[in-house]
Amino acid sequence: MNVRRELRRIGRIAGFGGLTGSMLTGFIAHEALTAPGHRDAVRERWVRAWCGGHLALFGVTVVVDGAAPPVPSGRGRLVVANHRSTADILVLLRAFGGHMVSRADLARWPLVGPAARAVGTLFVERGDAVSGARALRTIRTTLARGATVIVFPEGTTFAEDAVQPFQVGCFVAAVRSGAEILPAGLAYATGSGAAFVNESFPAHLARMAAASPSRAALCIGSPLPYDRAAKPARARDLAHDAVQALVTKARALADA
Repeated sequence: MNVRRELRRIGRIAGFGGLTGSMLTGFIAHEALTAPGHRDAVRERWVRAWCGGHLALFGVTVVVDGAAPPVPSGRGRLVVANHRSTADILVLLRAFGGHMVSRADLARWPLVGPAARAVGTLFVERGDAVSGARALRTIRTTLARGATVIVFPEGTTFAEDAVQPFQVGCFVAAVRSGAEILPAGLAYATGSGAAFVNESFPAHLARMAAASPSRAALCIGSPLPYDRAAKPARARDLAHDAVQALVTKARALADA
């Protein structure tokens, strides 16, 4: 047994539980004391702090290339990215804020599930047409009120840099609500073991907790050309190509 790795694992898992539990309690109390019109801003501050705290705890240094322009007045923003790791959620929420679209089983994960529900995560059950339709209506409504929604259009995690085909649903919601579509690409340093594929969340958490400090790269692209009359499938294809180019760029940065 590598004693250093085991101590790192124990310390980070304990820190994960302590940080999530304490910040969730603090957020709920703060939100309850905040006027309804200011609660979104309060949620944003707590979410970004939680994400930054966990990235630091797990030793993940994030290199960011590019910057998101201000969200256009009166429009929402759909952020679309490739999906490789649970750390994607931390990186993207810290960078963009807003609401994450996640698979429904995350709601049942210990500590993470209650925290995700509390901050307005949008859940969708894979392979369930009714759940998918409900999630798309919620995404469209959220975008229509000018909020940011973060989606992984691949639908699940993959281990390699090749961006898998995008599902069209979120692009239907974006086009119909008039939202801006902003592509982003993620990559983790080769050998970091950040990929979350074919393992349970507890196993993934334990493995990441024992890992050495690592490096991630986030490349932010330019918003897709706005066209209210555009076909969602066309927006999907443009976004896929843009994300692939950004992932290639992020790979070079992550391994620099």
